[in-house]
Amino acid sequence: MSKYYYLISGLPAISLEDTKLIYSVADFKAEIDPMLSVWDKKIVRWFFLKFDNQNLLAHLHYERGRDFDERGIFAEETLREICGLMKTENRIPPGYYVPAYFEAFIRDYYAGLEELPVPEEHVLWEDRMSSLYYNEAVKCRNKFMSSWFEMNLNINNVMTAINCRNHGLEKERFIIGDNEVARQLRLSNARDFNITDSVGYMAEVMQISEEKDLRIREKRIDVLRWNWLEEHTLFRFFDIESVIAYLLRLEMIERWLTLDKASGGETFRNLVHTMKNESAETLGKFKENNR
Repeated sequence: MSKYYYLISGLPAISLEDTKLIYSVADFKAEIDPMLSVWDKKIVRWFFLKFDNQNLLAHLHYERGRDFDERGIFAEETLREICGLMKTENRIPPGYYVPAYFEAFIRDYYAGLEELPVPEEHVLWEDRMSSLYYNEAVKCRNKFMSSWFEMNLNINNVMTAINCRNHGLEKERFIIGDNEVARQLRLSNARDFNITDSVGYMAEVMQISEEKDLRIREKRIDVLRWNWLEEHTLFRFFDIESVIAYLLRLEMIERWLTLDKASGGETFRNLVHTMKNESAETLGKFKENNR
């Protein structure tokens, strides 16, 4: 296992309350890439793939106004080539590194276009991408990364289930992944979905979910994540896990420095509005069955 004494010992201390970026995620990516072993690059790649997910969705939905996120692994031209090959040949030829879920998603997407001239379920396509991504990421052959992805999958699903319950939506359509917590969230109608005793941090997540202020709620979730990172790297100070933890903390700080209270609230309102529109037919049936 590789050790990163020089890299980690030279990293400045950071805090979730920082008001200035020491590194951007893109800068840190460029700095650490030459230092990482081949095996560790494969582990870190799972973090950066989430930016490729968004770039791919934007390309497929022809969102020309959306900036290409340089934090991803694939160049814009490469993504275009991959999509073109999948559309014409329905496969990725040898020579391209493409995660398996990428190929599966693009194939599903183009199959869906045969029925819909323009995709009308943007949120659900994002859910499908996230589900495929998390299903693969939680199998990452690094326990730290696998646990990190599973925790975030669980937190996101709990918040989604609660939002669906609060707004009269069928949560089964929006819960992603196929782990134990996801299955329990789909099945249970209990107040805590009967999950607070099964996963250590779930009681805290349920408590945070009661916070009405979206910005405070998001900050508290990030504090939970930050503390989780500290706990799980306590005895791995010079290992790849500590490099990844630093990267994850940088991303949290970077995200908060680009948010303000108004934009955060608007994002949430837009999400609920979109979910309601996508679920209009299902919601009608739901209300009819529960009158």
